[in-house]
Amino acid sequence: MKAKETIQDFYYQHHQDYTGIGQFNVYKREEFACQTTSLSPTRRDFYKISLVTKGEGLFSYADKSIHIHGNAITFLNPFTPYAWEPLTEDQTGYFCVFTEEFITNHLKIESLSQSPLFKIGSNPVLIPNTQSMQFLENIFASMHTEIQSAYVNKYDLLRSYVQIIIHEALKIHPAESYTHQGNAARRISSLFLELLERQFPIESIHHTIRLKNANEFADQLSIHTNHLNRALKETTGKTTTEWITDSLIKESKALLLHSSWDIAQIGYCLGFEHSSNFILFFKKHTHQTPNQFRQQQVVAIS
Repeated sequence: MKAKETIQDFYYQHHQDYTGIGQFNVYKREEFACQTTSLSPTRRDFYKISLVTKGEGLFSYADKSIHIHGNAITFLNPFTPYAWEPLTEDQTGYFCVFTEEFITNHLKIESLSQSPLFKIGSNPVLIPNTQSMQFLENIFASMHTEIQSAYVNKYDLLRSYVQIIIHEALKIHPAESYTHQGNAARRISSLFLELLERQFPIESIHHTIRLKNANEFADQLSIHTNHLNRALKETTGKTTTEWITDSLIKESKALLLHSSWDIAQIGYCLGFEHSSNFILFFKKHTHQTPNQFRQQQVVAIS
């Protein structure tokens, strides 16, 4: 299985220049061959919301499969490998793709964070009723028109449309027609990623992460560390330590850039009792100290 499909891979596959497209785009499903050919279980580094108005297929994620026969909306985040096997050639609807940079804190407020788009381990396939389908189809059509406009603030408007879609999804009862795949590795990976995701963002100097290494995550999941590592490597292409490290570095950079906390406070919140250990960790993975990163960003902004 391919470790990860990047947003650049996606655009390259469809003969589009990523540089000129940016962090968000929306398409009609019938315009893309990937909607009518099988997709292998792969983790992507971008978000995707797909509205199926016509077509039949088998959608697989984690250890489940759902038979989709028209009228469905799916929410995919970068942490969930998924696969699509079309069962008919006639596939219509819309889908949008966007990167982490497109998402603002406003889109991750408490209520919206419970949506299938952000909540790790939730059911990503929802079955809208006729009224909801018509509403969602109108929103996607508006996005499809807006993305081609010259309106200077169109991406702010598109974020609002995405927010409306998420709110509508929260009203919909999830589909129940699951077929268990029996793939324990995917299930373990999904649970691990949910535990990891729940620890962030850190919003207070009194908030410290609870699970700091592979052994602690494995204990929480009641499995051996080697078992957890094999499952993650198989399904995501990354080890437990690599996932934890990437998350710590990402949160470190966010706190250095967007908070006034000192280095010791940031390190402590991330599980480093001594600031010197945090500095060594950050420098090892970024090739600069936390202070150097913070000063460099300040200079770039000013």
